[in-house]
Amino acid sequence: MKVDKELIEKVASVARLKLTDAEIKKFLPELKEVLEYFSELDKADVKGVKPSFQPVEIKNLMREDKIKKSLTQEEALRNTSHKKDGYFKGPRAV
Repeated sequence: MKVDKELIEKVASVARLKLTDAEIKKFLPELKEVLEYFSELDKADVKGVKPSFQPVEIKNLMREDKIKKSLTQEEALRNTSHKKDGYFKGPRAV
């Protein structure tokens, strides 16, 4: 792929960037270098390799739901003085 000033200007316009001539001169060799690295990746043999959208496998880290004995309402409210009608009493929300 030919990388020149026109390509940089086209990419900048698509990205809605206004670049100065100095910025274009700066980005020209950098874009060439990036595209060279991608051309190296194109040479890699990937036959038989499944596409991967995540570099690291994502696993479900949630535990299995198991029924366990829990506190009764009375036990939960036993040590608080901030209770009303069988519930914890909290600050008023406006």
